[in-house]
Amino acid sequence: MGSTVERRYLTCPRHMSRHIIHLQVCPAGLKTMSALHFARALLPSGWANNVRVIIADGVIAHVAAGQPSAPDDERHALAIPGISNLHSHAFQRAMAGLAEIRGPADDTFWTWRETMYRFALAITPDDAEAIAALAYVEMLERGFTRVGEFHYLHHDASGRTYANPAEMASRIAAAAAATGIGLTLLPCFYAHATFGAAAPLATQRRFICTVDQFADLVAQSRTAIQSVAGANLGIAPHSLRAVTPDELAAILPLADNGPVHIHAAEQTREVADCVAWSGLRPVQWLLQHAAIDRHWCVIHATHMTDAEIAALAATGAVAGLCPLTEASLGDGIFAAREFMEAGGRFGIGTDSNVLIGVADELRQLEYAQRLKFRARNVLAGSATVSTGRALFDAALQGGAQALAQPVVGLAQDARADIVTLDANHPSLAGRSGDAVLDGWIFAGSADIIDCVWAGGVKVVASGRHHLRDQLRTRFSAVVRRLAA
Repeated sequence: MGSTVERRYLTCPRHMSRHIIHLQVCPAGLKTMSALHFARALLPSGWANNVRVIIADGVIAHVAAGQPSAPDDERHALAIPGISNLHSHAFQRAMAGLAEIRGPADDTFWTWRETMYRFALAITPDDAEAIAALAYVEMLERGFTRVGEFHYLHHDASGRTYANPAEMASRIAAAAAATGIGLTLLPCFYAHATFGAAAPLATQRRFICTVDQFADLVAQSRTAIQSVAGANLGIAPHSLRAVTPDELAAILPLADNGPVHIHAAEQTREVADCVAWSGLRPVQWLLQHAAIDRHWCVIHATHMTDAEIAALAATGAVAGLCPLTEASLGDGIFAAREFMEAGGRFGIGTDSNVLIGVADELRQLEYAQRLKFRARNVLAGSATVSTGRALFDAALQGGAQALAQPVVGLAQDARADIVTLDANHPSLAGRSGDAVLDGWIFAGSADIIDCVWAGGVKVVASGRHHLRDQLRTRFSAVVRRLAA
C-alpha cells in the first residue's frame, strides 16, 4: 500500500539546521490536515469575519468566511497573507552596520561595495549557511514568508570552483529548509567588472563564471533545492555591468520560463557608464535588446526617464524595490508614483539585509515619496484608499509574480503562508479593516507580529521563531570572527 508523509524536524548537531525526516504515517489518498480560524482575515476579496482555513500538505485547501470555529481549530484574531521578499543577498546580513564610518573621501555605493567584497572573501560555506539561516529567521519574524535569494557567492576564497559547483547554493537551500521560509533560488551570472567586458576585479573572484560554468551551476542548484518544500529556481544575470549582450542571450534559456532578475539603473554612475558604452541607459538598453515580460524583475530601476518608466510598466515586468538598502547606500528615490500611475507592478526586497521587515520597507517607500513631493499618502492612488492597503496589495501581488507564485494570498491552492497580528497591540487598538495595515506599517513595532505559518508549518509563535536562539548564537560566533 502507498502512503503519504508527515514532516518532522530534527536539529543537526553539526550545522544546527532542521532537516526534514520523511515518516510513513497514513494510507495513500489521505492528507495531513490542519485548520485555523480567524476572527478577521484579509482575503483576496477583502476583509472578512470568522474565516476558517483548511491546510493540507502545506497548501490552503479551503477558505470560507462567516464560519464558526470547530473544536480542534487553532484560533487567532487577525490574519493577513505572508509577503515575498523578492531580493536578498543573505550573506550581507553579517556586515549590517559595519560600514558606517566615513572614509577620507565621500562614501558612496562604490566605496561600500569594496567593503562588501573584502568581507565576502572571508566567508566559508558553514558561515554562509549560518548567516542565511538567521536572516531567514528574521524575515519570517517580520512577515516575509518567501525569499528570492539573488545568490552570487559561488566559489572558494581563491576563486576556484568547489567540488560541488553549487556548494554555496546548497547552503542557502539548507538554511531555507531549516527555517521553513519559502525559497526562490536565483543563481547569479557575473563575468565582468564593468561595461564592455572588462576583466573582473581580483576581489570579485568568488562570483565569476563562464557561460558553461554557469549552466553547470544552474543544473546543480536545481538539484540542491529538490529537498526544500515549495522551492523553485530562476536565474539572475547580475547587471549590464557584469554581463555582455552575448552572454545574456546565452544564459536566458537556462531560466526555463522561470524568473529572470537583473540589477539595473541603481546608481547614476552606472547610468552614465552604460551610456558611454552603448549610447543607451540601462533600462532603455534592456527594453530594446531583451524580451522583457512578466517573468522579469528589474531590481532597483531607480534612475529612469519618463519614457523608460512608461515602457517598463507596459512590459508587465516587476520593479524590485529595496527602499531601506537604497536609502542606506544613497542610491536615490524610485519614481514610485509615476510607475504606479503608468500601471507598473512592484515588489519589495531586503537586498543588503541592513534591516529586515515588511513594514519597514513599505514605510520607507512611502516616506521617501513624501519627502520627494512634500506631500502625504502619495502612493495611496485615490482619495478613498488606505495607503497601507495600497502598498500591501501591490507588494503582495508583485512579489508573488517576481518569484513565480501562481496563486496569491489567503486563497484556495495558494501556499499556506499566513501571518497573524497581535490585535491587542497598541498600534492596532480600535482599528478594523485597512486601518489595521496602516497601524502596522506606519505605527507598529517589531512585536506586532504574533504567529507565522510558512508552507503550512507554524514557524513563529508569540513573535519568536522556534530556532531563533540557537541560530543567533551560531551567527554571532561567525560574525565575531569575520569582524575581527
